[in-house]
Amino acid sequence: MHTSTHTVLYDPDGLIEAELPLDREPYESLVKAVLAWTGPDTMTTRDYEQIALQLTGHARAVASDVRRRADQLPKDSGPKALADLVLKEADGRLSATLEGTVRCVQNRARLVRALYERLDRLEAALAPERVAPNRG
Repeated sequence: MHTSTHTVLYDPDGLIEAELPLDREPYESLVKAVLAWTGPDTMTTRDYEQIALQLTGHARAVASDVRRRADQLPKDSGPKALADLVLKEADGRLSATLEGTVRCVQNRARLVRALYERLDRLEAALAPERVAPNRG
């Protein structure tokens, strides 16, 4: 008899993912390095594709966090409206075909940076709501 030590999770709403913090530091370092590239292309097309894939996956994760934070704000709030614009732009940029070029990788890096900037602003907008005293 074989018993499995693996557990299959069913989480269609992404609730487990929402509780896990992003590993932000390595991606911010990668973004910084990629945006500093100014010389001729020195890597292979496959290398650029792999970096673009890494940044794309992380951009999708950050965009999910931005969406969750934005959904916590009132529908008529300015920070939510700005987040919605950034997310719409992100959807368009993430749907573009990946290319093994410096330009493509740098565009993905700029997207990750923009999403983190919006996430930080949403966190700041939500902070007063989290510490507001109960008036009940």
